[in-house]
Amino acid sequence: MNHKSILFDPIQILFGSNENVKRDAVLISGQGELIAFGEDARKQGHSLGLNAILASEKLLAPCLVDPHSVLSEPTNDKGENLKSLRIALARAGYGQVALLPRCSSSWRDRPERLEGFLNSTSDVLIHLWGSFSKEGKSIELSPHASLLQHGAIGITEDDFYIPSSFLERGLLIGGMGSAPILLAPRDPNIQGNGMVREGVEALRAGWAPDPVTSETLPLGSILQLQKHHPERSIVIMNIGTADGVELIANSKQSCPASVCWWHLVADSSLLNPEELGWKVNPSLGNPKDREALIHGLKEDTLTAISVHAIPLDEEDSQTPPNIQLPGIAGHQLVLPSLWNELVVKSKWPIEKLWEKLSFGPSKMLQLPEEHLELGTKRWLLFDPDEYWVQRRREIQNPNAANQPWEGKTLKGKVIASGLKAY
Repeated sequence: MNHKSILFDPIQILFGSNENVKRDAVLISGQGELIAFGEDARKQGHSLGLNAILASEKLLAPCLVDPHSVLSEPTNDKGENLKSLRIALARAGYGQVALLPRCSSSWRDRPERLEGFLNSTSDVLIHLWGSFSKEGKSIELSPHASLLQHGAIGITEDDFYIPSSFLERGLLIGGMGSAPILLAPRDPNIQGNGMVREGVEALRAGWAPDPVTSETLPLGSILQLQKHHPERSIVIMNIGTADGVELIANSKQSCPASVCWWHLVADSSLLNPEELGWKVNPSLGNPKDREALIHGLKEDTLTAISVHAIPLDEEDSQTPPNIQLPGIAGHQLVLPSLWNELVVKSKWPIEKLWEKLSFGPSKMLQLPEEHLELGTKRWLLFDPDEYWVQRRREIQNPNAANQPWEGKTLKGKVIASGLKAY
């Protein structure tokens, strides 16, 4: 924002969950604070000599929340680091992110390894998942209660299923209490070298298939564990198949579940073999999987959309997909692509999209929901008609090399937010 107050009249406004989008006026200070709404905004804007900016198609809304992503080298000078991540999050309208415990130098399995992530001058909130086991090896339990006491948002491992006997032991000891336990329904032993879900498209592309059972078998175990431990708050990370959605829908157990944004906009029929985005965990699905995931979100079988960004450097991102490390990055791509996929193509109401990108993730993390109020800087301004070209080397984009759609023209952009990155 510049240093002069701005009056938008009219503009679409979404104040929070369980509210409808309305067209009204808003006055925003040059420092990014919401000063007034409605008639009060018009009166104050008039007294300041402001001309109203017509923005009837733009949207002022609460910040987005990412329930899980990875930052393995927070102090990296060349790749993605804590500072570059905060800048990218603010630019993309993400006010909060929860980072998985995976770390190249020190796995976040001890209280002292949760330090160094607070920044009192930043509006971007960084939450940390504590590790279920020491060093993420699923052999020895980490001190769950101590991790939570020192600020961990919840307990998790990585993007694979923890062995049932070890997981059961941790749940019985119960050091995590009622805090969220994030579990990934992926069995790497069943997946083997499989890279893409079974289907005609995978065969045509020549990729080794990943059996659906690599997700459904551990998912069934997770749902059974929730049944036997109703006092625990199990959360499911990144459902990726139509069978997985059906399993949750038909289960009597109520477990919040996320889906990665990439699985909603890409599938094995939409990418050519040279494009980024083939190698992800869970494996990229076929068109039927993508359709089921969208339907599962719409019907509230799935709770939230994750970004699940896993930044890679130049060297790792340029290897062939079948030997590449899994993951993509690019928080700034999420809202524009999902707006076009879900609001424009699938005719979702704006409120439903925000439920899955902001309010639902907050529920998963057991945090207060983002909302608009006077005096806050926690807002984003989205223009669904803005055209822009994705260039990963732009200064406000992530430092990650594995951002898809390089050079592609996209429609829809977060053009401003009140968030101060640093």
